[in-house]
Amino acid sequence: MSQQGRFFLLGLLTPIYDLLTMPIAALLAFGAYQLTKQAHVSETTPEETEEEIEMDQMKSPESVVSLLSVDPIEFEFGYGLIPLADANQGGDLLDRIVMIRRQLALELGIVIPVVRIRDNIQLQPNEYRLKIKGNEVARGELLLDHYLAMSPGIEDDSIEGIDTVEPAFGLPAKWISEEMKERAEMFGYTVVDPPSVVSTHITELLKAHAHELLGRQETKQLIDHVKESYPILVEEVTPNPLSVGDIQKVLANLLREKVSIRNLPVIFETLADFARMTTDPDLLTEYVRQALARQITSQYVVEGQPLRVITLSGKVEKMIAEGVQQTEHGNYLALDPVVSQAIIEAIAMQIEQFPFQDQSPILLCSPAVRMYVRQLTERYFRHVPVLSYNELEANVEVQSVGVVNVE
Repeated sequence: MSQQGRFFLLGLLTPIYDLLTMPIAALLAFGAYQLTKQAHVSETTPEETEEEIEMDQMKSPESVVSLLSVDPIEFEFGYGLIPLADANQGGDLLDRIVMIRRQLALELGIVIPVVRIRDNIQLQPNEYRLKIKGNEVARGELLLDHYLAMSPGIEDDSIEGIDTVEPAFGLPAKWISEEMKERAEMFGYTVVDPPSVVSTHITELLKAHAHELLGRQETKQLIDHVKESYPILVEEVTPNPLSVGDIQKVLANLLREKVSIRNLPVIFETLADFARMTTDPDLLTEYVRQALARQITSQYVVEGQPLRVITLSGKVEKMIAEGVQQTEHGNYLALDPVVSQAIIEAIAMQIEQFPFQDQSPILLCSPAVRMYVRQLTERYFRHVPVLSYNELEANVEVQSVGVVNVE
């Protein structure tokens, strides 16, 4: 018989006062019930508990909100490329991306966000793609058991392989086998392994889209970094007369044309000088570019060699200057479509005739129209830099190899 039952009978069958024994029996009965209930709960398996927790989390509003987040940079690949990222199989893609982020911090002065790497069964086995802010910007294909060979300009028929295109720069190339590698190198081919191919592609894509990765939050971090060493300078620029958004637009304009923003003290000195006169980000960008003349010069000039450029005739510059419309929201170029097309065709003709000799073509014009020339050519000649005379140091030897003219 249970302990609580004994106390109950003790109150009924003995002279002991029943009002004293019955509450004790009831208390013991309640305690036994609670112990039984707790034992039953303890018998629940951990798996059932975890499932209940997961179900509760799925029902919570926070579970839906978490689905709204978009990674700044995503690198996805098919299952055939898993060895690239798997350290147990000798993959070093993670280490290469760390080095890419360090390289871009030194070259462009921007901290690239962490790259999310994952496999995607929806892609072809040897396919990969890069997404920025949820949108695909490029994709490519790798053959892990091959090498990518790019010819020095003269094709050799004895080099057999699978014709393809080098993804970073769009050059014709071939996937060749291990046995063909040594022969290709003997004939002057540039031979690259698959991990180097994809890391170069990622590097060039991040450079091209760096201005998209610099938002207000990232700009605020850069401002705080400068403020640690130059507090007075930063106070003179922001929050008055320039907001964080204004500074972000100037820095993004520089990055869009592959001008490094690492020298932030010089950039802020220029903004402090000219922001009292105008808050137009495009005009401020032009002033900053001129202040960075030494940096821009070293970016394009090879020591001991003249800088070969394509210039614009006075007539073309005048046509562009007359096509500038001034509004309260800033200035923009509004050329007649026929005139725009004629200028674009004239520039294309000069670029085709440009004597490369290890140098890419450069457009050189006066400071007054540089910004508008860039607006006109950006869609058609995105990789052709547009410089002004004020962005080159005075001691640079400039050689004009072509003049853009329109009849």
